[in-house]
Amino acid sequence: MALDEVDRELANAEQDASPNQFPHRRSDEIERVVSASSVSTTSSDSSIATTNRRGVGMSRVSTQRDLERHQTELSRIHTQRSQHSATVGRDLKSRESKRPLPPFGAGKPYPPPLPAQEEYVVEFEGPDDPLHAQNWPLQKKVLTAAMLGYTTMVSAFGSSIFSAATRAIAAQFNVSSTVALLGVSLYVLGFATGPTFWAPLSELKGRRMPLVVAMFGFSIFNIATATGKDLQTILICRFFAGFFGACPLAVVAAVFSDMFDNRTRGIAITIFSMAVFTGPLLAPFIGGFIVDSYLGWRWTSYIVAFMGFFAFGLDLIFLEETYPPVILIEKAAELRRRTLNWGIHAKQEEIEVDFRELVTKNFSRPMRLLFTEPIVTLLSIYMAFIYGLLYLFLTAYPFVFQGIHHFSPGVSGLTFFGMIVGQIIAGIVVLLQQPWYQRKLAANNGVPIPEWRLPSVIAGGASFAAGLFWFGWSGYRADIHWIVPTLSGIMSGFGLMSIFLQALNYLVDAYLMFAASAIAGNTFLRSLAGAGFPLFSSYMFEGMGIQWAATLLGCVAAALVPIPVIFYLYGHKIRAKSAYAPTAPPQGSMLRDNSEGSSVRSAEKKGDDAV
Repeated sequence: MALDEVDRELANAEQDASPNQFPHRRSDEIERVVSASSVSTTSSDSSIATTNRRGVGMSRVSTQRDLERHQTELSRIHTQRSQHSATVGRDLKSRESKRPLPPFGAGKPYPPPLPAQEEYVVEFEGPDDPLHAQNWPLQKKVLTAAMLGYTTMVSAFGSSIFSAATRAIAAQFNVSSTVALLGVSLYVLGFATGPTFWAPLSELKGRRMPLVVAMFGFSIFNIATATGKDLQTILICRFFAGFFGACPLAVVAAVFSDMFDNRTRGIAITIFSMAVFTGPLLAPFIGGFIVDSYLGWRWTSYIVAFMGFFAFGLDLIFLEETYPPVILIEKAAELRRRTLNWGIHAKQEEIEVDFRELVTKNFSRPMRLLFTEPIVTLLSIYMAFIYGLLYLFLTAYPFVFQGIHHFSPGVSGLTFFGMIVGQIIAGIVVLLQQPWYQRKLAANNGVPIPEWRLPSVIAGGASFAAGLFWFGWSGYRADIHWIVPTLSGIMSGFGLMSIFLQALNYLVDAYLMFAASAIAGNTFLRSLAGAGFPLFSSYMFEGMGIQWAATLLGCVAAALVPIPVIFYLYGHKIRAKSAYAPTAPPQGSMLRDNSEGSSVRSAEKKGDDAV
């Protein structure tokens, strides 16, 4: 991570004074700037906060010795400044006006310029500042992570529980089962559109407010779905339930980035991702038993609404703000109130929202990355196919276990536990790889090489394709025991989780400050696939037969496996030619920070020029 102008002055002064004290910067002293990495969906093209700094001097930096001599704290200050400069509305070029200034009013002349405003900008105090979320007690972090993991699981759970109700809905409203499946597709389509609103809002107003508002709206629209009197009302409310439910998918990973440092963030994001992908597979058996009972299909939405209201209550009462720039806004407000000094403020309070920049950062740039960057394009196609099959399985499994083995909907849903077990195994494998990854990171002076992530993706791709062949050729005959196609889910689930976890990490490592835009484009494409695949699945399995439909999907999955192999072998060369993927030399010494920052800013300039 490149330090800004002030930080470099301080770092150089420290090194000149004590050259042996800071021989290099270790990986555990680096705080990543990209705060919306796993499932965040806004751009992070920061300018590293080096512009518009007139008359910068050492006096602007806190005089606390503890702060001046602690590199971790300097990096954290830089992180919150970079997060601020990456926030939508920070760059006000589009707001420049050529009109003359209006009169000041009441016959008053324009006042003299204010003193240097940086003197009034609040910062974090020392490396152990309790306001910073990374300094929270471990128990508080774990409880917050569990609460947000439940919130995320509820959102994912709601996406698939409706699939168990499609036959009952089709019968009640006299439509085909494909039309009834639109309730699942429109919900997932809400996943595609929601992050373009929730992610920038989380950068402007913090993490807590979007999560609380979204879970309330999510619960309300699930109640509306349950009480809908006609099909169009149900489908529209399902879309908006997905739109509000997209907020945890976009924001919770960013909360984990706020709370956990590099050493523990991978573990937290892994657990978060397991909640995202096991949620849709836990729902079908619960929905099946509900639909078969006296409760009826409407209770599939009532149950989700009650779970959502519980998550809303937890977030409203117990969730505290974790986004550093917004924490400093609260700190500045308290200092203004208690000192009566109106000039005290946080950097985030200088922001004015600009519509054109919102469109650029949250739609046009993600689309440019999606269609012009080979890494983003090919990985997004691969992940879109895998994600689409996750929701296609909601239709394919009933064909095998209800159609061939004559299970009830509830019992049929229990067979998804094969995939859940596979996903848990994949999560454990990724966690067990963390010590190996940390050793390689430390050996490379804290500079991550994106291609380190890809062996797991390659193994997951092979496993996923094998699981599809296994499922198809063991599930089309009743004389093959039902446990055989159920066990195929272990390989499919392992492959799905391995691909998603490490492919997203690869995008983050490869695109740094543009990672959120890359993930935004990726999320958009895969959510479209998740919405579209269930609509043709019934026709494909009925027309081709279970074994040949699965064979076709398995062949496509096998054909996509070379994508991560190519990037593993040639990814560094492809990134070197990219305008958005900065490449830094694998040295982490303090003396090389300036050159690293220059390469990052050069990449940023290319990206801005492309805008």
